[in-house]
Amino acid sequence: MSDVCRWGILSTAGIAMKNWHSIAASGNGQVVAVASRDAAKAQKFIDECSASVPVPQPVEAIGSYDELIAREDIQALYIPLPTGVRKEWVIKAAEAGKHVMVEKPCGVTAADVQEMIAACEQNNVQFMDGVMFMHSARLPQLRSVLDDGKSVGEIRRICTQFSFCADEDWIGSNIRANSDLEPAGCLGDLGWYTIRMILWTMNYEMPTEVSGRILTGVKRDDSPQEVPIEFQGEMHFANGVSAVFYNSFRTQHQQLAHISGDKGYVELNDFVLPFYGNRVSFEAGSHEFIFEGCRFIMNRNLRTESVSEHSNNMPNAQETHLFRNFSTLVNEGRVDAHWPEITLKTQQVLDASLQSAHNGGQAISL
Repeated sequence: MSDVCRWGILSTAGIAMKNWHSIAASGNGQVVAVASRDAAKAQKFIDECSASVPVPQPVEAIGSYDELIAREDIQALYIPLPTGVRKEWVIKAAEAGKHVMVEKPCGVTAADVQEMIAACEQNNVQFMDGVMFMHSARLPQLRSVLDDGKSVGEIRRICTQFSFCADEDWIGSNIRANSDLEPAGCLGDLGWYTIRMILWTMNYEMPTEVSGRILTGVKRDDSPQEVPIEFQGEMHFANGVSAVFYNSFRTQHQQLAHISGDKGYVELNDFVLPFYGNRVSFEAGSHEFIFEGCRFIMNRNLRTESVSEHSNNMPNAQETHLFRNFSTLVNEGRVDAHWPEITLKTQQVLDASLQSAHNGGQAISL
């Protein structure tokens, strides 16, 4: 056992800057080295992160992914490489005995994810995706309300949306508009969260049927094929629950989760990235319709549930919990099979949604 998990960051992607801070704030992890294909780029990343969030230990810049993976003083690798090139490096990392956290979507296909998970299982290392909201203190509170039998009752419908409005310059330059690097476009980048939220709500029961439609597609000049930048999907479950999700780079910031039942509903308006503050919350509603002769009245019955948790960049923020929880597994020498299992399920639903969209919206059975 160890008190501190020693991390390497394999890539200088923008999201890695946020997670530099997450690791620094975790209390049980530290960044040891950062790799890029250009050592100068890795050093620039370290300098910028250190200026924003100084760390007490030296962090080495490395100009080779292979060199970082081979280091014996690193236990875990955070890999935010583009989806289209990630599998090779995850497998190499696992074979070198490194625990692996990857960004989402985790693979181009479920078959790729299965290969990565198999490599981790064979080498007894942890595999986890970097979905921060899964580690928020809000989720246990939400589960308690869903399961209390009276706030929502029997779940009937789930609606989720995650979107932001990108300008033309962003679409023309970002990797999410290149089918070689991010072939699922907004479905991979944003749909991973909306699909995961639906599966979490259903206690990871898989849908029996999935369908999807690409509402808008684009491609960069160097992209072989179009990728979706606006997508809608639908799932149906064996118990009659239906769910819809919408993802877009064409509509302004929204991150909604609405779970409806026969007694009420819950609603989150910031389920992915919490609104700024030191508490995270959701609303539970059960409105009442009354009619008395000619008087038709809708009474508003709404309550707010909240827990103490900073929205970002603090020791109790969800992204810090993510890296703290991962580091705890590494430091205690444990591997938790739950995390790769839910990653694979998320990818399987994503794949079916895209397959449906490429076949005119035809429903795919799972």
